[in-house]
Amino acid sequence: MSIAVIKSRALAGMQAPEVSVEVHLANGLPAFAIVGLADTEVKEARDRVRAAITNAGFELPARRITVNLAPADLPKESGRFDLPIAIGILAASSQIPSMDLDRFEFAGELSLTGELRPIRGALAMTYAMQRSAGGHGRGFILPMANADEAALVAGAAIYPAATLLQVCAHFGPDCDGSFALPRHLARPLSLPSVIPDFADVKGQLHAKRAMEVAAAGRHSVLLVGPPGAGKTMLATRFAGLLPMMTDDEALEAAAVQSLISGFSVDGWKVRPFRAPHHTSSGAALVGGGSVPRPGEISLAHCGVLFLDELPEFDRRVLEVLREPLESGRVTIARAARHADFPASFQLIAAMNPCPCGYLGHPANCCQCTPDQVLRYQSRVSGPLLDRIDMHIEVGPVPPDILQADASGELSHAIAARVAAAFERQLERQGKSNQALTPREIDRYCRPDAAGQAVLRKSMSQMLWSARAYHRILRVARTIADLTGEKQIGFKHVSEAVQLRRALREQ
Repeated sequence: MSIAVIKSRALAGMQAPEVSVEVHLANGLPAFAIVGLADTEVKEARDRVRAAITNAGFELPARRITVNLAPADLPKESGRFDLPIAIGILAASSQIPSMDLDRFEFAGELSLTGELRPIRGALAMTYAMQRSAGGHGRGFILPMANADEAALVAGAAIYPAATLLQVCAHFGPDCDGSFALPRHLARPLSLPSVIPDFADVKGQLHAKRAMEVAAAGRHSVLLVGPPGAGKTMLATRFAGLLPMMTDDEALEAAAVQSLISGFSVDGWKVRPFRAPHHTSSGAALVGGGSVPRPGEISLAHCGVLFLDELPEFDRRVLEVLREPLESGRVTIARAARHADFPASFQLIAAMNPCPCGYLGHPANCCQCTPDQVLRYQSRVSGPLLDRIDMHIEVGPVPPDILQADASGELSHAIAARVAAAFERQLERQGKSNQALTPREIDRYCRPDAAGQAVLRKSMSQMLWSARAYHRILRVARTIADLTGEKQIGFKHVSEAVQLRRALREQ
């Protein structure tokens, strides 16, 4: 047989479309050509595959070898096609049987010695294989180092191998079962890593309450206060208040992280917490590159994105957050490629009220002029601030509270209330309050007469937009859910209004 077809997967954003690796051996002068819109990394597979086949004890056919990666219009990149190309050559030259190859998909980078090296995107590829009609029921042969993450996909038949020789022995004509690759099962997972406890934060009762409301309704938060007030402590402990991830959420978040080889099985079902530095570029946040890869906002999918020192970010960088905050997705378009990534994250941002940080401080005197304060606060645009649900003032902690023993409420106690409130939301509308549409807000978030009156008065005094109006109602709905009340009342709306304060001005 002079032709063989091996199944594999490419990566296109979060998608992992099926690729047919077609290998044909023809008469003529020895040559090795790879076609099918292959990137440089894929074309370099010729030398890796040649050396790996030889060092594994097989023969590279002295014929004209043509490898076609179909479909031809789909870009192919990385070294994951080394293994299917090598298997295709050996099958086409009848060095291994080809009868069972169609029951498997292959992916893996080969070293010159024939060892299999880990690849990125193994979880995304396995996830796509299980969801596709054609791939369901196939086994997936891939490097040993990727086995644990790929096995997280329920029902996936994972067969890890350490070398090309092991893969060939699995299909060998003399294989009596002793050389067959064992199916890899998901290993028992440890409990999620310990997140710092909210009890460590002394004082700041108003801010703690705001973080509880934000966790219960998936709301975004802006923390404004002087240096050392506890903004970063609150943000780093916030993930401990969120409900446990569902299997689908954990799988989707892990698949995104696997695209950049950033996923560890030990982080399974742990809410992502991303805190990029303020020197990060727009591409670092939203994603990009000639081969589009996810950025920080996608890597924070189903978790928390913490932006400390918000005004220090370049303003153009911050503006890329506006669409994902509304839609929960980000689309990266390039001349030759197009990728869509999930970006459903909770934004926690922190900033000082002025350049020196002490505007409104009861003890330290602010040295900034009104113009300096205005310029500093204007680094964060109005449209972006409008999309942040809650604006919280975090004041300095008095010395007597700092010197006292930490006696705040533990994270697990707050998390229990948050989980109960979120369960009420799922029973009522099937989604978090933050995700409610305008029509659903009219249905589920209508306050009583007293609540409507205080909201109407606040809107006229603060000159809030229609978007702010909807966000206040969502927050009020969450506050009512925390106490188990079906009707949004005066106290719920009043607290929601207080949780959306304007920046302090001189």
